Amino acid sequence: MSKNILIIGGGISGLCSAYFLQKEGHQVTVIDASDITSGASFVNAGFITPSHIIPLASPGMIATGIKMMFNSASPFYMKPRWDIDFFKWAWSFHKSSTAKKVEKAIPVIKDINIISRELFQDIKSSGDLGEFQLERKGLLMLYQSAEAYEKERKVAKRAADLGLEVSELDKSGLSKIEPNVQIDAKGAINYECDGHTTPTQIMPKLVSFLKSVGVEIRTKETVQDLEILGTKISHVRTNKFSYEPDELVMAAGAWSGLVAKKMGIKLLMQGGKGYRINVERSTGIGMPAILMEAKMAVTPMVGFTRFAGTMEFSGNNSLVRKERVRAIANGAQKFYPDLKISQEETASATTGLRPVTPDGLPYIGRSSKVDNVVFATGHAMMGWSLGPATGKLVSEIIDGKKTAMKIGAFSPDRKF
Repeated sequence: MSKNILIIGGGISGLCSAYFLQKEGHQVTVIDASDITSGASFVNAGFITPSHIIPLASPGMIATGIKMMFNSASPFYMKPRWDIDFFKWAWSFHKSSTAKKVEKAIPVIKDINIISRELFQDIKSSGDLGEFQLERKGLLMLYQSAEAYEKERKVAKRAADLGLEVSELDKSGLSKIEPNVQIDAKGAINYECDGHTTPTQIMPKLVSFLKSVGVEIRTKETVQDLEILGTKISHVRTNKFSYEPDELVMAAGAWSGLVAKKMGIKLLMQGGKGYRINVERSTGIGMPAILMEAKMAVTPMVGFTRFAGTMEFSGNNSLVRKERVRAIANGAQKFYPDLKISQEETASATTGLRPVTPDGLPYIGRSSKVDNVVFATGHAMMGWSLGPATGKLVSEIIDGKKTAMKIGAFSPDRKF
């Protein structure tokens, strides 16, 4: 039966939810506070990453954050501030950062990434969006030290044990796979299971397709009030309209927690700011990579090479810290010594806020507190990678179908 569905949030998760819901015959409206041309879905590294099996909440991360707290150029930065919600989130993050919980999360993260990788291919094969970059060359974990190699080697072994394709490259092998650029690295672990895309190419195509099939997409629209009748959302009032949805999909990214409060649900989440620099000239870089010691990502996209990274917890703002941008440029040059990112290129850097949960797993599913709301948020650094899988799961939940995987680990009601 066709339902009237309102999706709050026009990022990759919201748009993919709309994509799969409209295919099931539902009437879908997407609202977003922005004009859907910026934010995390546009500035991310474009990775499709079954290899990213370790959640952000892992042993030692809080200690690392505290150690780096007073260095605003550090890769993992938590700005000192008095914020009760941040304190609650940080304490829950600390409690989630145990070896036992990480081990429990690993197969779940792997499974949803595999589902999403195949759905990216299905979307491309359908022709709905026309042509777009979707390559599966792998992902190089470039290392300069024995310590970094040993750390990643353990992850690679775990990934291989789960059936993911992994190989190792020495300096000679690295030069063969990347013949057109000098790389200062001892070697790399290549996650052949991974792929990459150009988000700024896919997002407009997705918006255009959805509009063409009758999905209403309304921008510059913010939620002001929610009316609950019994155990259901009966009205959603924005600065422009009033809606009476049969189902509501919460995909507002880092702002999802603020909207959830309006329905009496405490959704622990913080915005983790990431930065990107686009270099719109030939760099010779042909393989996507993570520069391990610099803790940043490099992606050859359509028309430019993207350098992205950092995780900054400083509140939901779009402030660009120049020292953090410079750190990305410096990190790139340490690994690619012939590459110099110019002042003009760093000046064009921008940011996006990734929604980060305390345990690094997304919120996908219903809460016991409200019957007609499905959450699709909290993906941290894997939002782009998990967009299609999230959208598919949302459509299955709303249609009452058996989901493509068990989703208990993603429950918005889970305790930390």
